[in-house]
Amino acid sequence: MKVLAAYMLDRLGGNTNPSADDLKRILGAVRDEIDGHRIELFLSKVNGKNIDELVASGKEKLASVPSVGDTSAAAPPAVVQETKEEKVEEEEEDDGPDIFDLFGPDN
Repeated sequence: MKVLAAYMLDRLGGNTNPSADDLKRILGAVRDEIDGHRIELFLSKVNGKNIDELVASGKEKLASVPSVGDTSAAAPPAVVQETKEEKVEEEEEDDGPDIFDLFGPDN
């Protein structure tokens, strides 16, 4: 995913054909671990292909995948409501540190 992100960033920056060195430079700029093998593998897969068509094809494939918001197979509403109430209670119990007391009392 990081290689893909670097590739797309370079494309958005105006480079129509990013090279392995371009991707290594981008990943190196964020001090990420650079795996030359993965970069070369990715570039070999997209070489000669229109990236816009690949993205459109991927969107079509993802459209058939059930999303998280699909509640048809989810728990019954009573269970979902109970879970929401538990989360609210947990949030109320967390008092955490008072940030205004970080520097001592006001004088």
